Amino acid sequence: MRVLVAWADDSSANLGVRALGQGSVDLLQRLWPDAEFVYMNYRRRPPQIPWGRTRSLLRERVEGSKGMMDWLAGFDLVWDTRSGDSFADIYGLPRLTTMSLVHEFAVQAGADVALAPQTIGPFRTARGRALARRSLGRSSLVFARDPLSAASSTRLGRRPDAVTSDLVFGLDQPPPGAPRDVLLNVSGLLWQADDHVDASSYRSAVHTIIDGLLADGRDVTLLPHVLQSDTPDNDVPVARALAETYGERVDLLIPADLVEARSAIAGAKLVIGARMHACLNALSVGTPAVAMAYSRKFAPLMESIGWERVVPISDADDVAQAVLGHAQQDGLAADAIASQLRGQQLLQALVDRLGSL
Repeated sequence: MRVLVAWADDSSANLGVRALGQGSVDLLQRLWPDAEFVYMNYRRRPPQIPWGRTRSLLRERVEGSKGMMDWLAGFDLVWDTRSGDSFADIYGLPRLTTMSLVHEFAVQAGADVALAPQTIGPFRTARGRALARRSLGRSSLVFARDPLSAASSTRLGRRPDAVTSDLVFGLDQPPPGAPRDVLLNVSGLLWQADDHVDASSYRSAVHTIIDGLLADGRDVTLLPHVLQSDTPDNDVPVARALAETYGERVDLLIPADLVEARSAIAGAKLVIGARMHACLNALSVGTPAVAMAYSRKFAPLMESIGWERVVPISDADDVAQAVLGHAQQDGLAADAIASQLRGQQLLQALVDRLGSL
């Protein structure tokens, strides 16, 4: 059994992408313990698939000079994660087109192609909807990780085979790290760009949250969830800058990898984060999390596992006060354990359906 895990890996600077990759492997190995897994992602691109430009992919499909179709035919299952949230056109049509073409060519090569649990949509363009409809219709199995995504898929003509949860709940449990109070994940993406939220409002909210936590006597540790890389989308620079601003009043923990991050999270009392997988990593190990949501992917997924501590990022003062209010609530630990179990239970439907392949 050979499985291609597409658009996730175990070495990305983004620990959310690593969670998708390792969560996929941990989960699928329960069905196929002896399976061989191969990762494919933007920084793990196989030489057989020239996706730098759309025309390069199409030319390879016609000419076959690099052996793309033979390579794809060597897999029994292509596990298409779409990076968790890229089955949409909000990140640009080129990204959606590339992923959709690889999906289509894998089907043509004879592999079973499954859309792993992910956010499906939104699709705001006619071309985006056409690409999505094609991928959904050509998939052996389709899994949505929340009810809103399931409804989006159904509107496009394909009812999902199961509504599950995020693959992070398929990860093996880590040993708890050193006890910590509050881990704060600050998104470098939101800190410096206005693509998703107003950056200045987000920065103001983060400072108000830190000040409020310190005033309440909480210990704060800054935790990047996208590690240092040569792209601007990483959390390390802003975490270091905040650590320098606050000095000895806050701590800084830069994990070496996903395992260290999950162990640190498992040893904490609370996680506050604007990276969705920082919060999902927390809930998957039974640690409460307050999510600062910048897109529609947050709330439906959290609600499906019974977790309601999600604050949309809009007005800085309202966001900060809402986050601090959640942080002060009683019963967070018990509710987090219940959500952890719910996420794990929802993934069982995926295992049951995959057994039919």
